[in-house]
Amino acid sequence: MAGRIRTTKKLAQRIDRNYFKKTFPIPFWRRVLSIGLTAAGLLWIGWGAASGHQPYNAGPLAHAHKLVTSDCKACHMEGALWGTKITDEACLKCHDAPVHQAGQMFTPACSDCHVEHQNSSKLSATAAASCTQCHANLEKRADTPKFAKNIKSFTDGHPEFAAVRPGHAPDAATIKLNHQIHLKKDLRGADGKPVQLVCADCHQPARPADNTPVEAMVTGPSPMNLGPKSQSAEIAPVNFEKHCMSCHPLTFDKRFADPAPHKETLIVDAYVRKQYTDYIAAHPGEVHERVELAAGLPSRPIPPPPANATEWVAQRVEEAERLLWQKDCKECHSLTYPAPSTRPEVPPANETIHWMKNSWFNHNAHQLVACAECHTEAAKSQKTEDVLLPGIATCQKCHHEGDNAAGVGCYECHAYHDWAKAKPVKDAAMISQFVK
Repeated sequence: MAGRIRTTKKLAQRIDRNYFKKTFPIPFWRRVLSIGLTAAGLLWIGWGAASGHQPYNAGPLAHAHKLVTSDCKACHMEGALWGTKITDEACLKCHDAPVHQAGQMFTPACSDCHVEHQNSSKLSATAAASCTQCHANLEKRADTPKFAKNIKSFTDGHPEFAAVRPGHAPDAATIKLNHQIHLKKDLRGADGKPVQLVCADCHQPARPADNTPVEAMVTGPSPMNLGPKSQSAEIAPVNFEKHCMSCHPLTFDKRFADPAPHKETLIVDAYVRKQYTDYIAAHPGEVHERVELAAGLPSRPIPPPPANATEWVAQRVEEAERLLWQKDCKECHSLTYPAPSTRPEVPPANETIHWMKNSWFNHNAHQLVACAECHTEAAKSQKTEDVLLPGIATCQKCHHEGDNAAGVGCYECHAYHDWAKAKPVKDAAMISQFVK
């Protein structure tokens, strides 16, 4: 049996030539909704303009600007083609922020970098493009820039940190400190038992006496001054009484339970002299006993028995200070003697607190990571002059581009405004202007 023959003409005869005159659901409702919603939007905007009410919400303000949420005109002062725009004058009413560099290529508008209505917790979280628009090519400047000329991002063109750059200056601290010894296993502790010290036993975040949160502190001088509220959380200087005295007590005589104070040598001398003076006054029967020479020091002839209390005090003060100056103090300090038989001079500790002179670092935000992950050379360091800061490659392990990475914006570490040159705000608003 032969099959049916389907020609083009027969197939065409099956098509309804008036299909375009019929109404179908999808095109119909698409047309109705397009016209209806557009008309509703125009009516909504017209109603807002006629009634004075804002017909739309531009988005939540940053936390610092919540007070002016109901007063748009506080910032939107100048008319524009669509609505109003924010001028620098509106920002300078409350923030007289100084410029970045005197010779910078141009000064961007405040709103170019600090974008509002994004529900940002801090407007300083600017886009990296705000910085790299200049720093990606500083060759355009007429003068010779002092900084790296082509920084496209933290991982592209950013130079090594100055503190650890080849040829950097050594740590200028004068305290003799051997990290390797203090971090070794089975170190003898205060009670003679073995202990295992960790970095946090001595290096702790700085915190003021009033328990102000560390994040609110402005710590460490910086050319950019880090702004009125720094993100910096520095490590506090090591304190002898808090961190060292339990293992290194300044004991000078077994007669006294309290050690000598960790103060200037003049104060130490007065303290030791008073201790012996008070003791011999309470124990006059010991006035003719010979002085015991301190162990662990070069031997010398034993002085003759003292003739009176004054000689007794003088002999013991001399021996106690010989122990303190030549053994205890000398372990950590390089003492100098202005003249023979005088009290030594102790140089200032000169401990560096803020290493990154043009940036900040928040230790609190990095507590999840072990100290040795970044300060890799600490356990091997035997000299105070060793700068134990991590290099930029260590930071780039976490701070790089991509979803599974820590923040990499310039604002994370740097400030734009030179707050050391900020001017005080002269005009102040009343709370009643904003709170209805």
